[in-house]
Amino acid sequence: MGVDYYKILQVDRSAKDDDLKKAYRKLAMKWHPDKNPNNKKEAEAKFKQISEAYDVLSDPQKRAVYDQYGEEGLKGQVPPPGAGGFSGGSDGGPTMFRFNPRSADDIFSEFFGFSSPFGDMGGSRAGGPGFPRGMFSEDFFSSFRGGAGEASSATMPRKGAPIERALPCSLDDLYKGTSKKMKISRDVIDHFGRTTTTEEILTIEIKPGWKKGTKITFPEKGNEQRGIVPSDLIFIIDEKPHLVFKRDGNDLIFTQKISLVEALTGYTVQVTTLDGRALTIPINSIISPTYEEVVKGEGMPIPKEPSKKGNLRIKFNIKFPARLTSEQKTGIKRLLTS
Repeated sequence: MGVDYYKILQVDRSAKDDDLKKAYRKLAMKWHPDKNPNNKKEAEAKFKQISEAYDVLSDPQKRAVYDQYGEEGLKGQVPPPGAGGFSGGSDGGPTMFRFNPRSADDIFSEFFGFSSPFGDMGGSRAGGPGFPRGMFSEDFFSSFRGGAGEASSATMPRKGAPIERALPCSLDDLYKGTSKKMKISRDVIDHFGRTTTTEEILTIEIKPGWKKGTKITFPEKGNEQRGIVPSDLIFIIDEKPHLVFKRDGNDLIFTQKISLVEALTGYTVQVTTLDGRALTIPINSIISPTYEEVVKGEGMPIPKEPSKKGNLRIKFNIKFPARLTSEQKTGIKRLLTS
């Protein structure tokens, strides 16, 4: 049975191009022979195997042949006997697929931006072409873990600045949760080193209760450039104003207009919630301008506690009469002083 390239890169068979790049970057850094001076023979073999796996799976034609015929069919130049899927040549014979593997060092150079890896820094690895000894010192590798130093900063691939975009959401969306699809266009570098523009649909799952300022990050979805790790694409929730409710943290505020008579004699508030339910809240107390009625558990969902909600706070805008007649004033005084 042939080599399982998916297993080598630690990805599943549905892995996309971004998944393959992340897997290769991680494994190549781990198993580069110059990073493993005490176990160089094993590292050489693994590094070559990782590079070959990425070379095959990142190339649509090679991957298609590998998926259908396996490693033996890929390297055997022609499909196994009796296999279909290859068109005939002009003479009626089978059209052959020739497997031409790329150099492990070329692939590494493409990823990490070393256009001339040999330089004048010394010999290459034994047994074939490779990177110069000392190029992958501990300082170099520490730079990928957040280390600093002039030597490493000159060679480490820097990451592009984050790209931030506002994502307007209605209060209804943030109450119920929803899914939004965003179409992006970005530059990518193919395995031949050419830059092409591709379009992609990103799905953003808005969770119930998310607040303005919540960030959703899509790692390395910026433009690809040689020697630069693509920027992260960050969407930031922006809450659109609502016609009925105002949000205050996990609470919802509803303001009801009432007359002075209603404020003094009682009022029944009718509210339609964001999920369409009708609430009836009778108020028998005298309603002052600062009075607030609190309905527990009828506010916004709490993201970290999905079964709980904030409160609905009902405030009142009391409309006072513009003027009163003498008789009305006398009557009010008599009523309020009796």
